[in-house]
Amino acid sequence: MHKPISEETVMSLHDLSAVDLIAGFRAKQFSPAEVLEDVLAHVAIWEPHLKALYAFDPEGARAAAKASTARWQKGEPAGALDGVPATIKENIATAGVPVPLGAATTRLVPAIADAPPAARLREAGAVIFSKTTMPDYGMLSSGLSSFHPLTRNPWDLSKNPGGSSAGAGAAAAAGYGPLHLGTDIGGSVRLPACWCGLFALKPSLGRIPVDPPYVGRVAGPMTRTVDDAALMMGVLSKPDRRDGMSLPPDDINWKALSGPPRKLRIGLMLDLDVGQPLEKEVRDVAVAAARAFEAAGADIAEVPGVLTREMLDGLDAFWRARAWDDLAKLAPAERAKALPYIYTWAERAAKLSGVDVIRGFNATMAIRAGAGKLFADIDYVISPVSPVVNFAAELASPINDPEKPFEHIAYTVTWNMSENPAASINGGYNASGFPIGVQIVGRRFDDIGVLRIAKAFEAMRGQQRPWPAAPKK
Repeated sequence: MHKPISEETVMSLHDLSAVDLIAGFRAKQFSPAEVLEDVLAHVAIWEPHLKALYAFDPEGARAAAKASTARWQKGEPAGALDGVPATIKENIATAGVPVPLGAATTRLVPAIADAPPAARLREAGAVIFSKTTMPDYGMLSSGLSSFHPLTRNPWDLSKNPGGSSAGAGAAAAAGYGPLHLGTDIGGSVRLPACWCGLFALKPSLGRIPVDPPYVGRVAGPMTRTVDDAALMMGVLSKPDRRDGMSLPPDDINWKALSGPPRKLRIGLMLDLDVGQPLEKEVRDVAVAAARAFEAAGADIAEVPGVLTREMLDGLDAFWRARAWDDLAKLAPAERAKALPYIYTWAERAAKLSGVDVIRGFNATMAIRAGAGKLFADIDYVISPVSPVVNFAAELASPINDPEKPFEHIAYTVTWNMSENPAASINGGYNASGFPIGVQIVGRRFDDIGVLRIAKAFEAMRGQQRPWPAAPKK
């Protein structure tokens, strides 16, 4: 049962969840066209400050919202998301729009077709009004890019939204409608979700078909609520033959999120032997989350991390080589357009041997083996998402050193390489009111279980602060 939507709430249609928007459309309390106009007006206030959008298409969205409004008037919605505003990260192709990958080095060629996640959203009736920004090649946890303007965090404009789904995180936190789609290969939906106070799911590899597929690369929902992410998963997880790494179709009931955490075995992963030291305010939020689950009947035990220094350095070598392969194909003048941080980081790969690179790639197999052993004895892991509360908007990473590029992803990258589902959900705030995320990780393929645990925590975590207020004009 949905509570009646008050007049005050109707005045802030952009803040409504997708679940409540669908209920409102069905009850004819408002139309998709009205919702879109409210979102666009809100975007106009925020966007000069955030710079979260790419290929903004209000007129195309208005046409889609008008068509959706007509369908709802007839009682014939096209799908589960009909009329709900949505954004898509710019590296997920949409027909007719170039895919710059956040880099000034990329030749701008319009995409021929929607990639699988974009196609599923469009088929379900979502009103896609814009793409969102990302850093060069998606290889930074930052809103810094050589192609896009600097993207900032709406909670504090002097801070970074994280990345590489930078624009998606900023847009969701600022209230650019309820549904945002990102990608994640080392933490790229979870880190911005952590630093922007959101919920994000990095699903099991192959759960959401993508094109092109790659080791560890997934698409995932970024929303303000767990229910909205589940609603997106019911659409995004539909099969697409273009992804040769996708999982077989599975009749998962993405709405079945109820259930207490009693008797679950949950591992609390805190201090790691690798990466940036864990800040106290982040530790306190993760510990509080574990205590909440313990109070609800779960068995909590501290567990060691899976990642080692050798593994993280190996991943660094492998990803440097992959990035340098892309840059080395360019003429020197074009190559020089890359973000200096990315150029410096990738260029060092020219000195790596083939053995160095293959050893780096083999770290993914070692990580997978370690994760498998860990989950032999527990059902879920709770950990921080990021070791730090936040960092400056202008920086490429919290340390901002291309020789130490991955120190801040030690809690997240493990689960990309092992293919486990992992989510970020806001767990609390620092003394200044800045959000701090908690990571929930499940066994491979237990995406629905991670959503259920996150839904339980959503009810246990206590009062949340209001979302950031739009700057005054």
